[in-house]
Amino acid sequence: MSTQGTQDRILEVLEEDAQASYADIADRADVSKPTVRKYIKQLEEEGVIIGYSADIDPKKLSSQTIALVGIDVASERYVEATNALKALAKVEALYSSSGDHMLMAEVRAEDGDSLGEIISGEILEIDGVTAAHPSFLQERLK
Repeated sequence: MSTQGTQDRILEVLEEDAQASYADIADRADVSKPTVRKYIKQLEEEGVIIGYSADIDPKKLSSQTIALVGIDVASERYVEATNALKALAKVEALYSSSGDHMLMAEVRAEDGDSLGEIISGEILEIDGVTAAHPSFLQERLK
C-alpha cells in the first residue's frame, strides 16, 4: 500500500484516464470500489473535480487551429472583461495567470485568418481588454 493519500491516488488515476471505470480506479489506487465512489462524489461536491474532458490533438483535426492567447486587461475592468471572455464560444478555456499576461485563453478557430478575426473582432472589442498575444499550438508532445 502506498503512503500517498487515497484521494491523491484516485485523482492521479483520473488525471491519467478520465474515462477509467470505478473498478479500474479501485485497482490502480489500491482501494475498494465503494471507496472510489465515495471519494469521487465528495471531490465533485467540493468542486475539486469540476468536469471530465477529452484531450484533443489539433493536428489530427481537419480545419482547426488552437492557440493560447495571452490577454492583458485594465485592472478596473477585470471582472467585466473576464465574464465577457468566458462567454465567447471560441474560448475553450480561460485561466488567470501570474506570467507575462493577466489571462491566458485557449482559442479554437478554423485557421490562422479566423483566429485573427476572433482576436480583432471579438477579444479586442471587449471593454477593458488592452492587448492579445497569440501563440499557435503546433504539435501535442504529451
